[in-house]
Amino acid sequence: MFEKLNNIIEDEYSNMNGIMIIKEDVCVFESYFNGHKACDAVHLTSVTKSMISLIIGIAIDKGYIQSVDQKILEFFPDYTLKRGEKTIREIKIKHLLSMTAPYKFKSEPYTKVYGTKDWTKATLDLLGGRKGFGDFKYTSIGIHLLSGLIEHATGLSLLDFAYKFLFEPLSIEKPKKIYMPSKEAYMAFIKYRGVNAWISDPSDACTTGWGLALKVKDIAVIGQMIVNDGCLFGQQIISKEWIRESTKRHSNWQGLSYGYLWWLIEEKEKNSFAAIGDGGNILFVDPELKIVVAITSSFKPQYKDRMKLIHDHILNEI
Repeated sequence: MFEKLNNIIEDEYSNMNGIMIIKEDVCVFESYFNGHKACDAVHLTSVTKSMISLIIGIAIDKGYIQSVDQKILEFFPDYTLKRGEKTIREIKIKHLLSMTAPYKFKSEPYTKVYGTKDWTKATLDLLGGRKGFGDFKYTSIGIHLLSGLIEHATGLSLLDFAYKFLFEPLSIEKPKKIYMPSKEAYMAFIKYRGVNAWISDPSDACTTGWGLALKVKDIAVIGQMIVNDGCLFGQQIISKEWIRESTKRHSNWQGLSYGYLWWLIEEKEKNSFAAIGDGGNILFVDPELKIVVAITSSFKPQYKDRMKLIHDHILNEI
């Protein structure tokens, strides 16, 4: 089976760098491609979002955040509201997590935010507007606020909090901060291969919608922890209550269900979920079968859907 899987990946998934499959706490398959090795971290793109969901859950578990019903502005007391802005006052953490917060843009204004010295303030300026709540709007820029929120709530930077309460307990190397001074630097980073890293903005806040680089085994062990109801290596890292809450349906987009920064894979008799990033990065978790599939990939504008590989050649044969 695994020789066949290797051949399929090499023939049909040319930009895949690494894959690890864990079933019932045992690594049953691990393979690397395109010259990549187990020690190589790559940019996970939007898989970063689901890691942030876990970090928010830990902050709630530990009492730094009361609940997802807290309003965003509670965490930014120094922010000056724009004249006439009212909607932003009612936006809660859960609106950011479920992609149902209202924004003053139709498409992501990357230059308008990433060209400033303070991405958090620039994002706050774009939050709210006249549009109501509830419509799904997938955004990487909008959830950058969660970085500042963690810092204001805990007194620690996002990176330090994530390392202390998520990465270190799972023996994941602490990411180094990398600053992107230009578009050219970012284009180089999407092809990144090196040590664990995390992009930060000019004010030193790590990104939350993208920008985290980890090894395939790192995201696999995070998936293993999730399958075990938040417990691994004898430690309760995150509550099973948050895992269940964050991976149930809170919004939907074109027939696809979304939790709190997790995509839900709803099937006839069971539910699984996944962190999905551009280019083909994925952390797939099936709690019932206790299967974790972690895949890292190099960015490619058009790439083959990894869920097809998982459904057709892994779940049905493992």
